[in-house]
Amino acid sequence: MDETSTILIVDEDASIRDILAQKLSALGYRATEARNGKEALELVAHDPPDLILLDVMMPVMDGFQACRLLKDNEDTRLIPVIIMTALHAVEDRITGTEAGADDFLTKPVDDRELEARIRTALRMKHTIGRKLRQTEQVRDHYAKFVPEVVKRLVAANPEAPELGKREQDAAFVFVDISGYTALSQRVTSDALSQLVERYFSAFLDTIHEHGGEISGTAGDGLLIIFHRIDPVSHSEMAARTALSLMDVTEKLATAASGPPVAVHIGISSGVAAVGSTRFEGLRGTRWVYSAEGFVINLGSRLADLAEAGQILVCPETSRRLQRTYRLQSIGPRVLQGIAGAMEVHRLERQQGEG
Repeated sequence: MDETSTILIVDEDASIRDILAQKLSALGYRATEARNGKEALELVAHDPPDLILLDVMMPVMDGFQACRLLKDNEDTRLIPVIIMTALHAVEDRITGTEAGADDFLTKPVDDRELEARIRTALRMKHTIGRKLRQTEQVRDHYAKFVPEVVKRLVAANPEAPELGKREQDAAFVFVDISGYTALSQRVTSDALSQLVERYFSAFLDTIHEHGGEISGTAGDGLLIIFHRIDPVSHSEMAARTALSLMDVTEKLATAASGPPVAVHIGISSGVAAVGSTRFEGLRGTRWVYSAEGFVINLGSRLADLAEAGQILVCPETSRRLQRTYRLQSIGPRVLQGIAGAMEVHRLERQQGEG
């Protein structure tokens, strides 16, 4: 017996409601009452019960319609509904099953059957509730590893989300911790991991505030993608984010008691294949949200070229930012794995800033 459970009795006959309420009280349950389906729905909306005993034939709204509405509602569909029918009302049981009823009681209601069916229904409800909570906990844990863009795509079309790669214009920000290799030789692996986690965690809010999507991390590296508006806006959002990350890093380094940390950043803009990559293995399929193309390699090489505290941008990014940001040419540079020399600019501040 669950002494905290509330059971709603729905029947137009006041005497039947009284009898059932007395029986439920004797079993230790709290009973509430409604005269028809409409009243029942109103009560459920304000004070959801743990279980509903529902008669079939009632004025205003019958039990079948009320059951159907309860089961169609995301907020009430898990409340067990036991429909009360006459002894040989086979058609009522069929209609009730189609409406979503969880169980049936035969009128006049037998005390032992009433107790048994209520116990079974409540036990099932509690089991389902526990399983759902466990599922939600697992989902919440997994959600920490899922990029926001993937969450949006799945929410927009849960049955068949568009996760495949497609070519689109985007801006890419590569963030690396300066002197990471040397740092790894001076501190323990745990201390290094905590340091990287502290900085990258501080970056998260700034990245999301500016509309960025974190595609992945690797050691000291972080890749952020901007691809939701238009080409110029993508690059401007990337620039704002990069400058903000520099400010966050400086504040953290000033406040930190450990070794000072700086970052260097590369920004590239252009068309790339953005979406999910599927890997098939013996233990199943794994999906990774990422981007591929020349522009990705370019951004990575710019980050490699940048010195501590620098933000370097490719020619296309420079072209998109020239009206709104101060850019300083550092001349033509040869980047590893990229043919020919390329004009590289250093991003300084937004036009008008000191």
